[in-house]
Amino acid sequence: MICRIWHGWTKPANADAYEQLLKREIFVGISARKIDGYRGIQLLRRDLDGESEFVTMMWFASLDAIRAFAGDDYTRAVVPPKAQALLARYDQRSAHFEAQEDQRPKP
Repeated sequence: MICRIWHGWTKPANADAYEQLLKREIFVGISARKIDGYRGIQLLRRDLDGESEFVTMMWFASLDAIRAFAGDDYTRAVVPPKAQALLARYDQRSAHFEAQEDQRPKP
């Protein structure tokens, strides 16, 4: 399993709108693509002095699945224009980590 990690930051005034855009539109659109090997997404948020940081952790079964999502240049960030309009700054590249252990309880 491979985790694709990406960071973006908003101004506090845009944080709630950005979070709702992710949950209601962007994540739904990713899921609707039915990418073989896509295993889901997690969203983290923390509010700091002067900005809000967001981290997405997307889970894929393989690099081929990530390429199906992001293209041949699979480390390139995939940030739709609506999201870019709400972000103050963001990573241009995503990092990829192979999961070595997961001790979370299974539902």
